[in-house]
Formats: sequence, structure tokens, C-alpha cells
Amino acid sequence: MPLDEDATRRVKRIVVISDFCDGNLPLGDDGSSQDYRRAWLSGARGPEPTRVLERPAVVGGYLERLPLSMVNLGFCDAAEIWSFYAGDEPPAASRPQSGLIRRSFRTDARMRPFASNDVLGHIAAFGAPDILCVWGLGVEEEIMRACESSVKIYNSIDAPALRIPPEVSRHFDLVLTGAEWQSLVVKARHPDMATAVMPIGPEFASPDTFHPLGLKKVYDVIYVAAAQAYKRHDILFEALAKLPYTTQTLCVCGYGELGDSLRSQAANLGISVDFVGPPGVDFVEVNRLMNLARMGVVCGVDDGAPAILTEYMLANLPVLANAALTCGLQYITPLTGRTASSEQFHRGLSDMLANLDMFQPREEAVARWSWQTTVVRFVRLVEAVLLKKADPQIRNSLTLL
Repeated sequence: MPLDEDATRRVKRIVVISDFCDGNLPLGDDGSSQDYRRAWLSGARGPEPTRVLERPAVVGGYLERLPLSMVNLGFCDAAEIWSFYAGDEPPAASRPQSGLIRRSFRTDARMRPFASNDVLGHIAAFGAPDILCVWGLGVEEEIMRACESSVKIYNSIDAPALRIPPEVSRHFDLVLTGAEWQSLVVKARHPDMATAVMPIGPEFASPDTFHPLGLKKVYDVIYVAAAQAYKRHDILFEALAKLPYTTQTLCVCGYGELGDSLRSQAANLGISVDFVGPPGVDFVEVNRLMNLARMGVVCGVDDGAPAILTEYMLANLPVLANAALTCGLQYITPLTGRTASSEQFHRGLSDMLANLDMFQPREEAVARWSWQTTVVRFVRLVEAVLLKKADPQIRNSLTLL
């Protein structure tokens, strides 16, 4: 039986909306939001909001760790991840994860931000979530209006501070950014908007997902990054070619269109690079592969604060990051790694490989950026928004800690 309105309200939900869209077909004749509402209430579109009865493990990627941490802490009692599909049939259900409900909503592949009568029907059936987190390309204003009562939080995930139009961004209560300059960009558009430097990738780090295994080190360097141009594999490859000795390197690519091109570049330079993917591998295998290397690298410039920064560290790998990285350099400390310009990247690699005993990356990452630490800060942000919503007289300059 579907939940009645009172029962639904008692399920305190946090929902994360990903900007992943499966398929690329434009819709034909779409149903109305009321059609979808009836389908959701009947159970035909998926399960109703359900309370998590036990504290879930906070494991997985950046999409999963924030909502799971809120349920584990007891601040919410249900967590969901929403994504989209474009076509007549929804994608196959992903492998279930304890503590999470995953939903895929029908949308038009041409729409950015995403519009969805399916989403509107779900909200009409079960109510808006208590906390709505919207990542990346965002959702249309009508969906934002339907979630007026929610604490609404945005993070662009990538280097642009805001990847959504003003008519959408104005509805958010809080914008999480990857660097202080991004907060200033948000304030320039919305002077009264609350912001906090808390990129969801490297924050909410999971020591249970990424950890040392005590394996023999087969590689000197590993780069876990999409096979896409903005990840700047060329900087790594050119640095390896400048070194006077062979540096064994592994590139792990979860997705991207440049897999063949990267293999050709490495072969043409005569450097020793092995490749895994695309397509990618699961988190258990990523952790194992990281444990085969002595250090990790982040080569991008126009990149958001990538989750891999602290994921390397949790596997006890120090990190060499491009000194021009747009967001995320705050995670590079004397104990976690070094930075180097693209021109000096080869020197950075050489120096770090010769001094690996100087670093304590896992200890630093667990103490400063594990989910247990970040979720406490996040709850304080949410509580400040709730206080402001309850009392409109509270000034917009309320300090968020």
C-alpha cells in the first residue's frame, strides 16, 4: 500500500539528484505529472519512500557518501539518489546498496537543466524531500518550485561555480563550492546566497571504501581519471617522457571517448603506461589498483575538486597535483602531497618518488576529510538554513560554519 500523506511526512528524506542521463533519445508523447503521480502511488513506477531501519555503511562514490552519512548520523532516516533516462524504457536497475533507494526519471535528452513530469508526479505523490541536493546541470525551475519546503543545496561538481541559469539557481538555500573563488562567483550572481567551500567529491571521504591492502607496489604512479581532454593526461605523459629513467605508470579510465587516443599518445612517446578502461571498474577494484602504486596524480586545470584527491590519500598514496588546478588544492598539504606546474611536473614526480616516507596521506585524510568529520559540518549548514526558513527575520548574513 502507498504511504498516506502523514506517513510520508514522517520519513525524513535526503535526495541527491545526479545529472546523469541514460540514453539520448528525445521524448515522444510524454504523460502528464498527474499520470505519473497515479503511477507512483500504484507502485508501478517504483517503491514508496522507505525508512532505513539500520545505520548503513558509508561506502561508494561521491553520489552515495553524503546521503548515506546523513542517515548513518541519524539526521535523516531515508536516502535516495535520482537520475534520468531519455527513451521509452527505463535503464536496468543498478545493483542495490544498503540504505539507498535509486530512482530513474523520464526526461527529454535535449533539456538542460532537466525537466521531468515524472519527477513532478513523484513529488505530487509523496511530497518534497526534506533535503534536496542537486548536482551538476540541475533541474528546471518547476521542479525547484515543487520543492519549496525542502532545504535545497547545489554543487556544480566541475570547475564552473554555477552550471545552471539564474532562474534556477535563485531557488537554492545553499551552494557548496570547491574553492573560495567559486563562492565569490555565486555571491556575484546572488549576493544573499549562503555558500560554503565543501566540494562533495573529496569531502565525505570513505575510509572503508579506499584503504591500504599491503600489496606489492608494481607501479610508481597511478592516474585515475576519465579519458577526456580536461583531465590533461598529456601533462603526465610529457613529464614521464622527460624523466631519465622508466617510471611504471597505470592509467585507470572509468569513461570517456579518448581511450584509444591516450594509448596511442603513450606508445608514440615510448613511455611505460598500462591502461584499464574505459569502461571502468568497481570501487573495490579501483582500490586494489591504487594499492599497486606508490603515488597518485591529478593533472587537470579546468576541473572541479576531484574526488580522487582524497581517495588516493585514503589508500595511503601521496598526491602530486597540477599547481594550476582550479579547485581542490586545499587538500594538498605537506603530509598529503605536493603541487607542480605542468612544465615542472617531471621534477615533482621525481622528488616525490624519492621521498615517499615524508608523507602520511591516509592519516591526514581520515582526520580532516572523512565523512565522519564533514557530515558534522554539513549538518550545521543545514540547521542554519532551517533556522533561517523558520524565522525570515534572520539576516542573510548568518554565518555558516
